[in-house]
Amino acid sequence: MANVAWIGLGVMGFPMAGHLKVRGGHDVTVYNRTPAKAISWLEAYSGGRSASTPAAAAEGADFVFACVGNDDDLRAVTIGPDGAFRTMRRGAIFIDHTTASAEVARELSLAAKSSGLSFIDAPVSGGQAGAENGQLAVMCGGEAEAFARALPLIETYAKLARLIGPPGSGQLTKMVNQIAIAGLVQGLSEAIAFAEHAGLDVESVIGVISKGAAQSWQMENRWKSMHARKFDFGFAVDWMRKDLGICLREAERCGAALPVTALVDRYYADIQAQGGARYDTSSLIVRLADPMP
Repeated sequence: MANVAWIGLGVMGFPMAGHLKVRGGHDVTVYNRTPAKAISWLEAYSGGRSASTPAAAAEGADFVFACVGNDDDLRAVTIGPDGAFRTMRRGAIFIDHTTASAEVARELSLAAKSSGLSFIDAPVSGGQAGAENGQLAVMCGGEAEAFARALPLIETYAKLARLIGPPGSGQLTKMVNQIAIAGLVQGLSEAIAFAEHAGLDVESVIGVISKGAAQSWQMENRWKSMHARKFDFGFAVDWMRKDLGICLREAERCGAALPVTALVDRYYADIQAQGGARYDTSSLIVRLADPMP
């Protein structure tokens, strides 16, 4: 059993921290910017503790996990005035599940090292359902020894966790993931909308093409809700635009061309402008002809 701190109890962090407590049997102290979330977590997973600041949560912990909103949030909970790095003991490991920039991952890895700590950037894929079911894919950047120590804990909520390379590699891999998803969701949206306009039975169509080369996780898990124009099944448009912004800025820095990603980002901006900021990412289909539901 390890002494663990968890910072950030959103739709992902809440169940992930719970798996560490229930499946892993670890001693978990939680911190959330909104205290009510921490209270709800304690009610859901009896036996844990809450703290009033990230620094208080991290004091004496062997492992500190975070899943917050963006680069600035991450800096605040690590190197800010009440940040975890101020109280973590030497030799402890900070595992960051935030989807953030590779730049901030490298920055915080250096800050951690200067304090005798280890830092792993470890963004995840699998959405809210994956977090709740403990079936996330975790892509990591950092040092091999720290990753090996953290892996048994990560595996309490992951179906796969892999060290990709040095600090920042996890975040770069998550960018690859989001780039792939963006174009795929737009293609699936166009395919379903075309089938509808052509007067085809969409269920029959998907039943056939999902057994061939067109098959994808998005098709398997989202075609029904897309066809029904139901968009409350996961990752919100606001968050996808944040992630695609990270991808586009990194592409500009490294010279990669992302024409489809840039186009889909503009399409998601249209969804936001029409009041769909909190719809899930499959809502791209409403741009193609429908009024917003």
